[in-house]
Amino acid sequence: MSETIEIEFKNILTKDEYETLLNTFKVEVNQIISQTNHYFDTSDFKLKELGSALRIREKNVNYEMTLKQPASVGLLETTQYLSEDEFMEATKKGILPKGIIHDRLEQLDISFNSLEYFGSLTTRRAEFPYKDGLLVLDHSFYLNSEDYEVEYEVEDFQSGQLAFQELLEQYGIPFRVTQNKIARFYQQKI
Repeated sequence: MSETIEIEFKNILTKDEYETLLNTFKVEVNQIISQTNHYFDTSDFKLKELGSALRIREKNVNYEMTLKQPASVGLLETTQYLSEDEFMEATKKGILPKGIIHDRLEQLDISFNSLEYFGSLTTRRAEFPYKDGLLVLDHSFYLNSEDYEVEYEVEDFQSGQLAFQELLEQYGIPFRVTQNKIARFYQQKI
């Protein structure tokens, strides 16, 4: 179990902008990994209503369930590692394991039994250090859609925001208000 504050900046990219950044930062094919996010909410989207999200990330043969909740700066991420059996129970039967996330959801007055599995989003991801943070280039596939995105994960909001703005300006990429992946997923789903 871990809890961290996530501070990140993101921008949707065109395919050309994405490929330019891959080439500029000399990303090799073997640096791109695949991961799949499996999304859960109540039938009436209580988590979404609270600005929160619940996912299980499948990466290689590792599984981690993460609850994201608004924080004063960024998002509070609570992560619980799952076994393959727990992952299968969650995605096939809608049965989620007990633990810290169960407790956090109870505090939000959301019953574990009311959660439903809504589907998955697969991302081909390249990530590498950039200035004082982590630069992430994503190509995501979900519900017959695909998109490209750059994310910049940092520990300090102000310096991170400045570095991200400079990156976009340097490569002639217009700033685009960008929803997170789960919001884009649900927008296509509904």
